[in-house]
This record gives sequence, structure tokens and C-alpha cells, in this order.
Amino acid sequence: MRESWARSAAIELPPPVPASPPAPGGLRIAFLVYRGNPQCGGQGVYTRHLTRELVALGHSVEVFSGQPWPSLDPGVGFTPVPGLDLYREPDPFRLPHPREVRDLPAAVELGVMLTAGFGEPLAFSLRARRVLRSRRGDFDVVHDNQCLGTGMLGILADGWPLLTTLHHPITVDRQLALDHAETPWQRLATRRWFGFLGMQVRVARRLPAVLTVSSSSQIDIAAQMGVDPGRITVVPVGVDHTVFRPQPGARAVPGRIMVTSSSDVPMKGLVPLLEAVARLRSARPLELVVIGRPRSGGRVDRAIDRLGLRDVVRCVSGISDEELARCYAEAEVAVVPSLYEGFSLPAVEAMACGVPVVATTGGALPEVVGRSGETGVLVPPDDPGALAAAIGRLLDDPDERARLGAAGRQRVLERFTWKVTAEGTAECYRALLVEGARPHARPLAPPDPGAPDPGAPDPGAPDPGEPDPGAPEPAAAAAPC
Repeated sequence: MRESWARSAAIELPPPVPASPPAPGGLRIAFLVYRGNPQCGGQGVYTRHLTRELVALGHSVEVFSGQPWPSLDPGVGFTPVPGLDLYREPDPFRLPHPREVRDLPAAVELGVMLTAGFGEPLAFSLRARRVLRSRRGDFDVVHDNQCLGTGMLGILADGWPLLTTLHHPITVDRQLALDHAETPWQRLATRRWFGFLGMQVRVARRLPAVLTVSSSSQIDIAAQMGVDPGRITVVPVGVDHTVFRPQPGARAVPGRIMVTSSSDVPMKGLVPLLEAVARLRSARPLELVVIGRPRSGGRVDRAIDRLGLRDVVRCVSGISDEELARCYAEAEVAVVPSLYEGFSLPAVEAMACGVPVVATTGGALPEVVGRSGETGVLVPPDDPGALAAAIGRLLDDPDERARLGAAGRQRVLERFTWKVTAEGTAECYRALLVEGARPHARPLAPPDPGAPDPGAPDPGAPDPGEPDPGAPEPAAAAAPC
């Protein structure tokens, strides 16, 4: 504990960075993200690339972020909104020094952690409201990146026009985690960890405008969180196609399969993929490269040992986008085995690199990948046999790999670039400012012909009932990255 306190005392906050001024007609945007590191998952990637492209369109963007800090491009402003960073490495779930707990948000953040919950969204929202109160003349609109803390309602009450990105409803994560809990204690811990969902559901229902990334997420947000569909706009996210592209001179390693996963949770489907790899290795030499670091002793780590795959699984983490693109270029097949995705950056990154993709039909993946057999291959989620069969066919057919890889990249170039995402997001800002509290929903990129109807019910959706915020929950649940 003393080492942790000494580490806290030695940490220096990054300095604020002024935002570039807007071009004539451009907007001034305050962009809020409670965890901003792009190495930690989709929200950090979304923050970096969307803000860069908004600046390129002539807008002024200042990012307000908690730890871990974001990586931002020149021209994008930055204001640190430090929290207690209770899940940092190398001392996650740490006890801060009493001098660190200076105010109500810090007390809330610590108190929720001590009861095995996750208090960062609530604490960050309270801090963001306090910071923005003194900046009322500096911005035209506030954009919240899936914090959904109670403080966001305070930001609305203070008179700010507020747009919130909700990538997908965390109700799905909660249900999948409960479905895969192995003991009553794990179920109890999972319920407690996801206690913040009660708050997020209540806040989401009162938001004037919600932006989401796929028609699948639009359906689920309406069905599971009770958000008025008329307040939800679909704007798909993108990929930096100048970085994620075919690599001249790179050669795919025979038998190499690649998967990207930023967290060790059931929803990512890594265990079914490992079971598929165990079936395939009996008939051929192969290697599975995992971009990410499974938790030591966690589900994935135990499955690697159970299946005897230590010699064929290689984990890589902490790499740049350029290095990640090179990894894709050296794989014969990329796999997205998730049980559910609200979108899927790994799928579009692989497709942009010209690598054939095998993905499941979980959530929005059919919208992203396109028709099976045309721009990728789709299989049912949580089905190791189907995964093994699809991967094996592609490993055996270089012509099919080349055809699907080329078609996948073309699909990305037509639909999934960050410039397109920024243009659609800016249209949402203007609709909010012109039309007031309820901009009309505008699906700004046509869904795939096989995608579900946004107005249709989802027969496989988990129970939309609001989770009980007072229920006891997980000390054993994985911390967010």
C-alpha cells in the first residue's frame, strides 16, 4: 500500500493542450470520455480518430478525459479530468491515500469500489459537470462518449446541448457474463460489478439525443434500455484506411490465424475460438496470434492450458496501429469470434488490410462484415465446430482468401472511414442545435441488405428489465482495461 501511495505522489498530470480554433462555420465541441486510452479498447480508438477527423472538417474539439489518458492528434485540445485511477497497473483495486480523496466524486468512486462495484462513470460525470460549469461560453455542444453518469443529467440541466454515443447497451455484456458465471459467487460478483447499469439505463432514457454505431445496437438500446427510438441516430464508426491497408512486400505466414480482443470476457468468444483451434491443429500446423493480454489465471488462460495450446498461441500487446496492420498482413485469416458486438473495429481493421475475415453473427457483425461468402464468412456465435470448419476452408483455399480479402477492403472504403463517421456525427450536432432536444433519427450509412430491421423486435434479446443497482456484485469481475 505504501508503494502505491508513493507511486500516486510521484505521478504528474499531463498539461492541458489548447484546441485549434474552428474554421468559419465550424462548431466548438467538448468531447467527454471517462477512459481514453486507445490501447484499452474501442472507446479510446473512437475518441482519437473521430476527434481528429472533426478537426479536419473545420471544427474545434477539446477532449476532457480521465485516466488512462487518451492519445490525441495535433489540433485536438485536451483537459485532464483526473480520477483516483483505482484499476491502474501494477496495483489494480488499490486503496488510495486519504489525501487523494479530496471531494465528493472521489469519495463516490472509492466507496463504490469498496463495495465491489464500478464507480468511474458516475464519478467522472460529476467531475465533468463541475469543470464545464466555468466554460459555458467556450463550447457549442457537449459530446459524451458512453459515460451515461448521473452528472450528464446535471450537464443538461445547466443548459448544454448534449449528444451521447452509446456504442451498445452494456445490458448485453451483463447478461453474457451472468450466463457464463461458473459459481453462485461469480454470479453475485457479476451483478454487483454491473450495478452502474441501473444508473446508465435511467440516464439514457432521459437523454435528448443518442448516437449509436449500428442498426443492431439501435434495436438493442431501444428494447433493453427503454430509449425512445426516435432519439437514436445510427452513424457507423470507421477505420484509418491509410494505416490499415495491404502491406506491400508482406507475406502471410502459412497457418497463422489472428484475433484482436482488448478484454478477457465471455462476450469476446475467445474460448470457443481456442476450442476451434484445438480441433484444427490435429490436421495441420497453425499459430494463433492474440492481440491482447488474457488475464493470468482467467478463463482464456485456463482454456489455453486445458486444450494444450501453449505452443500455438502467441499473445501480443501494447503495439502501434502500424504494427497492428503489419500483424494483419502476416495472417492468413482474421477471426472475430464474439458472441455479441455493437460494431467491431477489429473486423473493419482486418478487412481494410485485405485479410479474409471469419466472424460470428453476434449483434452487428453481419452489418459490418456483409453477406457471408461475398465479403467475409459468417458462422453462428459460440460454435467451435462452425468456426473450425470456416477457418479450415479458408486456410486450404488461397484463391478464396484473396477474393474475400479484396472484397472486404472495398466494402470498408465505401462505408467505414473515419471521415464518413465525422461527417455523420457533425450532422447530429447541427440537428441537435437547430431542432433542439429531439433531432430526428438519421441512419447515415445504408445497412447491409441482410441486416435486421431497426423497427423489428429482437427475439434473442436478453430480458430488458433494468438491473437492480442495489444488488450485491462482483469482487471477482474483471476490471476494465
